[in-house]
Amino acid sequence: MPCSVGDVVEVPEVPEETASDIPEGTTEEVPRPPRRRGRTTLLIAVAAVLGVVAGTCTGFVVQANRAPDKLPSLSQATLTQAKGPAPEPLSAAQDHRVKTDGDLRKLLLKRPSGARDAGYEVGVDGWMDLAEYAETFDKPAGAFSDLVASEFRRAAVANWREGSSLFVEIRLVQFRQEDELVTASDSDDAYYWAEKESHTDSWPIPGTGDGMAYVHNSPDREAGYTDVYNAEAHAWRGDVEMDIWVSSAKPVPKKKIMDLAERQMERL
Repeated sequence: MPCSVGDVVEVPEVPEETASDIPEGTTEEVPRPPRRRGRTTLLIAVAAVLGVVAGTCTGFVVQANRAPDKLPSLSQATLTQAKGPAPEPLSAAQDHRVKTDGDLRKLLLKRPSGARDAGYEVGVDGWMDLAEYAETFDKPAGAFSDLVASEFRRAAVANWREGSSLFVEIRLVQFRQEDELVTASDSDDAYYWAEKESHTDSWPIPGTGDGMAYVHNSPDREAGYTDVYNAEAHAWRGDVEMDIWVSSAKPVPKKKIMDLAERQMERL
């Protein structure tokens, strides 16, 4: 329906993030499982609506004052057809899909010597299904719908404890990506929320293009829990997104999160 410049466009209100539910306290010093903030798809959708409406209004005004254009000729130059044999298919060493289409759990970093069970259950036999992965977000219901639309395929996960109070969790999340490059936008979303945390240092992960590692220097403080310092890393390669979370009773060193991120991305 045509609209004028003075028309008012109603934009859906974007809900603010709310804190995740806090589980009951336990006698053992076990951290809360890492949770991701809400995805920014709704923000992008709102911006897209504004862009389409504004573009439509401007287009009507401009086009109404233009004279009709002459139609171009339907003929075109003959295209030259390539000759010779087709190129050889990529070898297994060159084609990363040979790895990622197999058992994704085999690409996870192995538990280091001396590490033990984290003390909290994550996944089933190294896998997270769609419902369980959506539960790792602050807003599970919205994340579930978003992941379905993003063509979630599967997620592999590993976690462990080092020493008395350092916990590591690694997730490799794979999307089908038949319509769009989801892993890149999903990683951008992770960067956005990580950078919103106060007192945070960040560094690019070498060899990943735009992968980032973060150390949050202020601890999370919750009633009934020991103060917890966090670090995280996010990157992607092809159709697989990598998320790493490190929690500790002491500040997490840059060397720790960077080493985990670099070694995990090398396996992809």
